[in-house]
Amino acid sequence: MANKINIKNRKAYHDYELIEKFNAGLQLLGSEIKSIRMGKASLSDSYCVFYENELYIRGLQIAEYAWANRNNHEPGRERKLLLNRKELSRLQRKVRESGLTIVALRIYINASGLAKIEIALARGMRQYDKREAIKRKDTQRQLDRLKKIR
Repeated sequence: MANKINIKNRKAYHDYELIEKFNAGLQLLGSEIKSIRMGKASLSDSYCVFYENELYIRGLQIAEYAWANRNNHEPGRERKLLLNRKELSRLQRKVRESGLTIVALRIYINASGLAKIEIALARGMRQYDKREAIKRKDTQRQLDRLKKIR
């Protein structure tokens, strides 16, 4: 089942320094997975929080499914992330001790047809760090163009 759904959060790559990545399952309703398969989701301002030792994602917008009946889902509700207990406790410890945050990077459909989300342990970047990263990307792009010409 080669599904090409890959919804990315480009803003996270720009605003955060990514330390460690994890893949997690999502606890979804039927109309939510159908909307994701249609590509109707946005990760732009999403982040993860802990409630009673469980990890939830906030700010994930999944549009309502057009053909659903009155049992349609709420687009901006919090959704539970499914991780191993060991990974959850490790993430919770890092967030509590180091002051790091957990951001969502992308949603995708895996080979068995399940919706997965890639999350990362991240540290916020300062403005000057962002400028340096942009400058580095520009110089690399120029070098690649010069190599292509020769």
